[in-house]
This record gives sequence, C-alpha cells and structure tokens, in this order.
Amino acid sequence: MSVGFVMIVHTALDRAAAVARHWAEAGCPVVIHVDSRVPEAEVMAMQQALAGLADVRFCARHPCEWGTWSIVRATLAAVELALAEFPAIGHVYLASGACLPLRPAADLTAYLAARPETDFIESVTTDEVPWTVGGLSRERFSLSFPFAWKRQRRLFDQLVTLQRRLGIRRCPPAGLEPHLGSQWWCLTRRTLSAILTDPDRRRIERYFRRVWIPDESYFQTLVRRHGRRVESRSLTLTRFNRQGRPFVFYDDHLQLLRRSDCFVARKIWPGADWLYDTFLDPGLPSRGAAEPDPARLDRLLTAADDRRVRGRPGLVMQSRLPSPDWAHATTCAPFSVLQGFDALFEDFAPWFERHVGARVHGHLFAPDRAEFAGGGASFSGGISDAAALRDYDPGGFLRNLIWAGRGERQCFMFGPADRQEISWPLAIDRNAHIAVATGAWAVPLFRSGQDFAVLRKRAAELQRIEAAFLDILRAPQVRARVRIWSMADAVRTPMEVLLGLVEDIAPEARSRLPLAAAPRLVPLPGFGAFLQRLKNEGMLPHLVGDFPVDESRLRPPPLRRPYLVM
Repeated sequence: MSVGFVMIVHTALDRAAAVARHWAEAGCPVVIHVDSRVPEAEVMAMQQALAGLADVRFCARHPCEWGTWSIVRATLAAVELALAEFPAIGHVYLASGACLPLRPAADLTAYLAARPETDFIESVTTDEVPWTVGGLSRERFSLSFPFAWKRQRRLFDQLVTLQRRLGIRRCPPAGLEPHLGSQWWCLTRRTLSAILTDPDRRRIERYFRRVWIPDESYFQTLVRRHGRRVESRSLTLTRFNRQGRPFVFYDDHLQLLRRSDCFVARKIWPGADWLYDTFLDPGLPSRGAAEPDPARLDRLLTAADDRRVRGRPGLVMQSRLPSPDWAHATTCAPFSVLQGFDALFEDFAPWFERHVGARVHGHLFAPDRAEFAGGGASFSGGISDAAALRDYDPGGFLRNLIWAGRGERQCFMFGPADRQEISWPLAIDRNAHIAVATGAWAVPLFRSGQDFAVLRKRAAELQRIEAAFLDILRAPQVRARVRIWSMADAVRTPMEVLLGLVEDIAPEARSRLPLAAAPRLVPLPGFGAFLQRLKNEGMLPHLVGDFPVDESRLRPPPLRRPYLVM
C-alpha cells in the first residue's frame, strides 16, 4: 500500500510542481487541482514541467474562493480522480501548493503502513475549539452563508445580522454532529470511499454549501461518521497567529523545521530557496520511525507572535504602541523613583549614586527642563533636556531614557512640583520602584524665606498634588513596587529609611554601608513652628506626619550597629 497526494494549488505553481515531482519520483501518486482563475499559460507551464511523470494527474478545474464550498468541491474532484486512477493508494494526503515535505516520502509511507486503518485529521466539536477567530463558531453551522466573506464582506455581514434578528437557525442533517479542524488531513481509502458513496451525500452537501469555511468542517464531520480509527491531529505542521493568519516559514526556520520531525510543513514562502533545496534533496536522510512533534515549535512560535504584537518592553516601533492593559512592563529595565529624599538629606543624589552603583538624575520632570545626571543638556542616545520635547510624550521620554541607559540602573527624583502627567505610566510599570517621603515638599518652602501668605497657598497646592499621586500609587491597577514613609517617620529613623532605599537596589550594599557615610538631615530648627503656623492659618499639612512643635521630641535615636544588620 502507498500514499497518494492531492494538491490544491492557486499560486507559485513552479514551487508546487517541484514538490509534486519530488513525491512522484519517490513512488507516490499526485493529483493536482489548479484554481480555474489561474491563467492558462501558467497551468500549461506546470504541466510541461511535470510531463513524463506517469503518477501525476491534473483534475477538472474549479474556481476556488476562501471560506466557500468551492474549495471542498475542488478537493472532492481531486480525491475522486486519485482513488479511480491509483487503486494501490491506501491513504490520501491533502496538501496545498505552499506545502513542503520535511522528510523523505519513504518515512511517511512506512509510518502510514504501520497504521493502515487510521485517519489523521483534526476533528473536534465546536465547544472544544479554542482557536476559532472571527466570532463565528456554532453560528457557522446554524446560519446560511451564500456570500463570500472576502469579496462580498458587506453583504456577508448584513445577512448575518438579519438572520440573527429574525432568529433563523439551520439544523445539520440527522445523524451528523458538526466538527471543526485543520483543512490539511490524511485519510484512508476506505473512509474517503465511504464519504463519496454516502447515500445521503447530496443532502449533506446541500447543507455544507451554506456553511462558513466548510473545508474546515466537511471532512472533519464526516470522518466521525465513516472512520474506524480517528487520530485527531494533522500530520502537516501549520501554525496560526492570534489573528488567525498562518505563520509563514522562511529560510531561517530551517533548523526549527528539522527538529519538528513533521512530514509536511505549511506555509512556505515561495522565495525560500534554501528550504526547497534542502528538503527536496533526494539524498535527504531518513528520520526513521521518529514521531512528528510539532509542539517543539509552539514555544518559539508563540514567543515570536508575542514579540510581533507586543514588541520588546521599553522599545516602541511604528506599528505598535504599548497597551496599559498588558501585564508586562512598558520600560525595558528596573528603575527607581525617589520623592522627597533630596529635600530631607544633604547631598543625597551623589551619596545614593555612590553607594548603589546607579545613575542618579535630578528632577527629570521639572517644569523648566529635564535634570540629567551631571547637569548635561542631553543624555545617552541624544535625548534632549528640553521640556517641550519631554512633555510631548512623557511616557515615551522615560521609556527612551531607560532604554538608552540599559545595563545601568537609572534613578531620578520626583515631587509634586514636577510635571504629573507621568504619574500613571510610573504606577502601572512593573519595572518602577517608587519610594516616597510624604510631606517633604514642605522643607524647601520652610527654607525659602518667602512671604508666608504665598507659602501657605503653595503648600496647599503641593499637598493636593502629592495626595493625588498617593491615590494613584494605592490604586488596584498599580504594578510598580511602592514604599511610602511620612516625613516625620523619615526624620525619626533616617538610617532605617536610607538602608531601605539602598536595599531596594543593592541588597548586598546594606550590610557594608558605613555609619559615617550616611548623608545628614537638613537643619530643621523652627520647622515644627512653621507647620503649626500653617495650621493656624487654615492649611493642615497632614502628609507631613506627626511632627511636633518641639523638634527635640523628634530627635532621631543615636546610630547603632543594629541598624546595619539584616
């Protein structure tokens, strides 16, 4: 017994002819159906290329249109000719002009000879199909589809809507339970003969003529009626992306296709010379009894599809922008946002940079300009400090800065006086580590010496802005790592707060941090009285924390070694 091939061809006829010759020369009969819309000159060229091969036939041509009965009609015509012309065929393998054998035909012949009564076809009920794309699953069997989806899309959609409104439902013929699956199958002669000679064939075909995409359901349904032993899988390697489009294999997929051990792959790019030359080589080594294992490719193909749709975190391409609904980060690497600490500690930025080994910027979102580390007018990658450029797309500015500085931890200062459009992008980025000392904005106001009426108004504004930022950081959508202290707590236990900041970036540096290296708190004599005056004037600085009028009660405990122990 041998296997025969039925090829449904409509493009790249030269490649299809090369594949047909490969199978025919290996002793496998081939029947070819060419779409009647293909120019006659191209068909004649294909026939001439296969002239002299006794096991190649061309069947009657029909026009084929995606999603319609015409593809099933063409397949049935080719199958009928194959069974009539080649009585030694035990299995019929359906392939397209874009298919390519990955193993010698002898491997497939031996594999099927060991399973003479097995039909290989993906066949599952509509409730069990997770990959249906387009919104029509059960309805493809209960509604009528006389119009072509690609060519008559408006009529198609209007008729579907009308049938839904009128409650029209078609029932399949008695005894049939509709099944779905891949178009590409390998069925036994017995099963195909039973399908062709079914006494209810005309009634069944009338029903399937109005089913949507019947090439994925006609044989898949009837094999359950006539097959003796069905293995619900295809011997053809074919994969689809999340839009329902097939993956196209190119020359650089050669090693992946080899490792799959599949007999045939689809869909192959017509220009993949290396693939065609390699797999159509008569000297291609046998894989023996190796079982086809397309799952080996699933992980890589899924990752490739995810990369195509989502791209790389932190890198935006023209055709794709990050979605806030995706769980992965919008930046490419972890970074830190520090709010209030530069106001509480003297020379905080250089100290932090020195002890954690990070690049510490100033206020990147200050109103007038981006304060890059070192005070430069641009950062790596030519990122400008111009506020207008930054504010055009604050999220994109930060994403580019983290990408340009990848390999080195980026940190920057933030506060209520800065531009706040970046607040939500920071909060939903799982790469962001945000540390806040609430109420620290009051320290620069206290030390500014401005008119108190102006200070009170400004303090109320900054507190309102910071409170809104804290509400964002406490929202359920937040994915950033957030740590919050009140200013009063930071003043009471400064070393504990500083060690927490260091540990967040460089845990190993915490135990090595010398006591003398800690930055000093800014002098705050009279700060408690300043806060009390704000209260007396009607402004309650509640974000500062419990800060007494007598600062001696807030004096931090003496630094002891236990603070440095994990």
